[in-house]
Parts: sequence; structure tokens; C-alpha cells
Amino acid sequence: MNKLEQYLLDRLRCRPGDRIKFRELTDIHSVPVLLPASGGLTHLQFRRYAGCPICNVHLRSVAVRYEEIAAAGIYEIAVFHSPAEDMLPHQEALPFTVVADPGKELYRAFGVSQSLRAVLHPRAWLTPLRPSAYPVVARGVMKGGRPYPRSRENVTGLPADFLLDSDGRVCAVKYGRHANDQWTVDELLALAKEST
Repeated sequence: MNKLEQYLLDRLRCRPGDRIKFRELTDIHSVPVLLPASGGLTHLQFRRYAGCPICNVHLRSVAVRYEEIAAAGIYEIAVFHSPAEDMLPHQEALPFTVVADPGKELYRAFGVSQSLRAVLHPRAWLTPLRPSAYPVVARGVMKGGRPYPRSRENVTGLPADFLLDSDGRVCAVKYGRHANDQWTVDELLALAKEST
């Protein structure tokens, strides 16, 4: 990415207090979804490609505590830059909304970028090497998914997290510096408590 592209992307980045445009999305099961959700808060998280071990381990940690997240009044939406058919083996059983954005329209609209730091940072390598990651990756592979990106996908994508209120106001935001740099569930719950 050259300096001009980075400058333009930085100008698109959301900041707390900004308002986002309301959108109707479609999840990987072809169900319409409103962004932001009406009533309560929406946690919009941008992930990388469908088979990303880091992303899938993180989403499993969210799924395990999803009842707690929902009880806090948070509607969860995860976005990948993969087609829905690539995502289904990996994300179909998640208890929250997952959206395919292979054209990266949402990524651009929210200023979510990519960088070699995504994969070169040492923390990005810890999760895929942990034994706890193997069952998560194997589950998707056994259903026909791949743990690596297809040619049209990119490993250098960076994660991002947004906490939005029902009026579209950005309550909190985090642009990840590497592939494993996202809010934990505890951080999300604390931010939600501060925002209500």
C-alpha cells in the first residue's frame, strides 16, 4: 500500500462519536441483517479469510460466551472477506451473525486495512501453533473448508472491532495492528458497560 492509499484509508477510519450509515446486509445463510441492530449495541468485527486459524479460534471464544454477550444487550456480527460458500464449513454453526464480504465493500467503508504486519508480528503466530487451535481448524477442514486462503483471498488482512449503538454512533473502535489483535470478550463487555 502506498502513502496515498494509506492516507485515504486513514481518512475513512471511524472514530468514537462518528455515525455510520445504516445498511441491510445478508448473512451466510441468506438472512437479511440490519447494521446496526435495532435496540441495544452491535459488535461489528472484521476478520480475515474464512479458514483463518486465528480468526476461528477467536470466534470460538466469542461463541462459548455468546449467552453472556447477548445478555449484555450486544448483537454480534462477524465479517469475512471470503465468499459465503467458503465460510459455511468454518462458521455455519456459530450462534451469531456472520457476513461474507468478498468484494471488501464493508472493509473499505469502515477503513479496515491490510499489512504484512498481520502475519509477521510474533503474536500472530502464537494462536495457530497452540494445541487448542487444532480442533477448531480440524472442524472446518472435516466439513470441506481450507485452513489457508484461496487465491482471491488475502492473509495480510487486519482485524477491526466496532461497538455501535442502535442510532449508528460509534461507541468504541479498535483497528488491529496484527492478525491476533482484537478485543477479548472481557474487553467487549467492559466497553458495552461503559457505553450504556
